[in-house]
Amino acid sequence: MPTFFCSAILFDLDGVLLDSTHVVAEQYARWARERGLDPAEVMKAAHGVRTMEVVRRVAPLLDAEAETRKIEEREAAADGIVAIPGAVALVNSIPRGRWGVVTSGTRFLATTRMRKFGIPVPEVLVTADDVKNGKPDPEPYRLGAELLQVDPLTCLVVEVISLPTTYPREELREAEVVASGLPEIQVSLNGTDGRDGLTVSVAGRSAAQKRSNF
Repeated sequence: MPTFFCSAILFDLDGVLLDSTHVVAEQYARWARERGLDPAEVMKAAHGVRTMEVVRRVAPLLDAEAETRKIEEREAAADGIVAIPGAVALVNSIPRGRWGVVTSGTRFLATTRMRKFGIPVPEVLVTADDVKNGKPDPEPYRLGAELLQVDPLTCLVVEVISLPTTYPREELREAEVVASGLPEIQVSLNGTDGRDGLTVSVAGRSAAQKRSNF
């Protein structure tokens, strides 16, 4: 059973705590058709990056801020999103102030979704509004670690531990460990770093030996 020792944990939101893949794809496709764009090309540009960046990439002549508001307001109002099984129990098992969420969505979209679908809003929430450079740039995760007051090198990201939600297991070769679901992840205090470190045990299997560096 792979085991990690860390000071704090950062979660992605979509595909990790919330199953929103279908809704996101549906709203991007709707917007693409309205703007005369190829939905498939829009989706190629969309995964894991901010909506603003998607709009700028696929429709540089449009008002990116206005188009982003339209897309994300629709996403926030849409039904069909559910919490990933085990998400609420997992985050509630971690002491307050020792976990946060780093998302490519705006704060409006993230908090609306979390409240609507039952995910506790953490003390540390890093969104598209809070950074100059969105994921995959490390800036959002560095900021998350800073707000949690921990060294980024001691902060575990639940993307390094991956779930086969958005992508199938065989495409997650860059992950340290692939867990079949959040119930396979257990968090406990180990009391080794002066303010109780966290031990994270995963009933999954290694997908790669490569770690992410912040």
